[in-house]
Amino acid sequence: MGLLLLSTPPISRGDSEIVVAIRYLQAKGTSHSHLYLYREDGKLLRQLTNDNSGQDSDPIFASDGETIVFTREKPNDTREFWSIDPRGTKLKKVDAAPDWYSAAKSSPYFTSGGEEEAPSSSPTPAQEESASPAATGEGAEQPEHSSVTALDAVTDATDRPPEIIKAPDGSGEIFWRKGKEGEGPEEVLNWVMWFRDSKSGQETQIGRLLGFPSFQPLHIKGNKDQQFLFEGPLRLTFFSCHLDSTNGDTVEAFDFNKRKLIQLSPNYATPVPLPGEPAFLTLTENRYVTIPGSTKTANCSYIERWAANLKESCDNYEAYLRFHGVSSDEVVEGFTRDEYEKQLRENKEKGHECYGQPEVRYARKESAAICYGASMYRPGKTPAVITIRNGAD
Repeated sequence: MGLLLLSTPPISRGDSEIVVAIRYLQAKGTSHSHLYLYREDGKLLRQLTNDNSGQDSDPIFASDGETIVFTREKPNDTREFWSIDPRGTKLKKVDAAPDWYSAAKSSPYFTSGGEEEAPSSSPTPAQEESASPAATGEGAEQPEHSSVTALDAVTDATDRPPEIIKAPDGSGEIFWRKGKEGEGPEEVLNWVMWFRDSKSGQETQIGRLLGFPSFQPLHIKGNKDQQFLFEGPLRLTFFSCHLDSTNGDTVEAFDFNKRKLIQLSPNYATPVPLPGEPAFLTLTENRYVTIPGSTKTANCSYIERWAANLKESCDNYEAYLRFHGVSSDEVVEGFTRDEYEKQLRENKEKGHECYGQPEVRYARKESAAICYGASMYRPGKTPAVITIRNGAD
């Protein structure tokens, strides 16, 4: 009798997938960065690596999506290169990084600074926790984001408002008017954001940007003329705003559909477009996140996904707590619930009422984590691979 050999059919991988190097900070001992594979909708498919001899970082999909190459950093500045497939098999050490891996740069992202800036994923660690992926225990400085006053470029800031920002589809424009006398942090710079609809001529007061007048429109790195994210129903422009020395900078998105400002993070968030999709990623920084099982805090970073209909929580105490990752039974900064409600009502009058809620955070819930790079494979889309490298390119 003849023997019939049946080949194993390939695993279907029609959905986009994202691999993220995540270091979950723990109360005791040394935490390690490992690779985790998610479906784009946020479903955790599997943990790909679990070796604690080093710190895994910078995972990047090959162009066909069948291989992931990553860096494993070990003590004494030893760096190894490894590869694995998305199914979690074929893990092997390679003698050298493939040419395509070494040449890969971060995908285009929005920045407020010069060409040298890149998404940073090395926030300041908590006490003995190192933010560097190297296992040496050495710390890393909190990245600084360029935040300047847009009015600085104006000859006479007292008489001239910031530049008008016109929507690329001609639907309307953002412009500025002086606020009421006595309002604003500095009366000579007391400019309030408005939106004018091109078709109807209707003008809507938006409010002041957080930290005004210290703000700057973001643009795609390398192209200062590209400061919009218009992809299907997604219609946004972004602003970097300085809060204070404790909270650093934040990013607000102006949604041309809702005609309102939405804060993407209590701290900074670097938007990364997903061409061909009405969505984008952010490398989101959250400062002073409590490490589970301890009273320690750390400055953390996460990869998040946002869809066209930006989710938001507006003008309530629970929204504020969720946005800052704080449980309802905690007292934050000494404020009572009534005091927070009052503060949020005041913020609403200034146009600062909405906190963004991403569709997906690619990390465990209520975790203190640091991201050391990510890569998304998008079958059938161009480009097929979106990359967020760890640190500068």
